[in-house]
Amino acid sequence: MNNLAWLPETAYLPAGTAVDSAPYHMGDATIDFKIIPATDVGVLVIENTLQRPGGPARHLHHAQEEWFYVLQGDFLIEVGTQRQQLTVGDALLAPREVPHAWAFTGGGTGRLLIAFLPAGQMPAFFQEVSKANAMPAPDPDLWRAYGMELVGPPLLSP
Repeated sequence: MNNLAWLPETAYLPAGTAVDSAPYHMGDATIDFKIIPATDVGVLVIENTLQRPGGPARHLHHAQEEWFYVLQGDFLIEVGTQRQQLTVGDALLAPREVPHAWAFTGGGTGRLLIAFLPAGQMPAFFQEVSKANAMPAPDPDLWRAYGMELVGPPLLSP
């Protein structure tokens, strides 16, 4: 039985599309939902496209692993005390309860495929923070409301 909320019979998604037909804008970044699970225990997959260097503040997830796969561009990802430069085809996992941050460091466009397992409240978080059309605000209460903790600044200053 398929547990995907968006397509009951198949998991095909044409290139350049999102499952909910609405990209979520956060300033110069756009998030497209690629897989939205029927329940919060399934996997959430997003494509994050960035038009300028930067990324979110250091944070941790209490209930999710976060997996990164670089589709385009160069990224710096910090997990715990380890920093790794990633380029096209590289992948990295940030375990739950481990502080992490990432930043697009290249020119042009950067694209990351990011998976959250389980999805938890992450779809609602992206829908909420995109209302401001900016990177998520460094408001500890906002992040905590969606099962995360802010633990430091972004890797690159805006």
